[in-house]
Amino acid sequence: MKARLPQGMGGQQSMQSMIKQAQRMQGEITEAQEKLEQETFTTTAGGGAVEITMTGRKEVTALKIDKEVIKDAAEDPAVLEDLVISAVNECIKTINDLTEERMGAITNGVSFPGLF
Repeated sequence: MKARLPQGMGGQQSMQSMIKQAQRMQGEITEAQEKLEQETFTTTAGGGAVEITMTGRKEVTALKIDKEVIKDAAEDPAVLEDLVISAVNECIKTINDLTEERMGAITNGVSFPGLF
């Protein structure tokens, strides 16, 4: 038994149209990823005591630590460690959220695992 597709579905023309649409979408995704990788993101932790800057590739490019936090870290380094970890994680979350938002706009919310 042959499966029947709704009228206008299937056929050579429809397949070519789908391929063109996928290629266009792939180009838009690549362009959006390249733009995102060139951007920088800055977040803070501890009320500004630690500031981190990362690229869209999630590479740390700058780290600023308030002098008072450094002084306090002499007695309790775990506080400084926690602030740095918190700042890094927040920056990564910001990048991931923006990536998801931009890619969702291109794919109309359809998720492609492993694509971005």
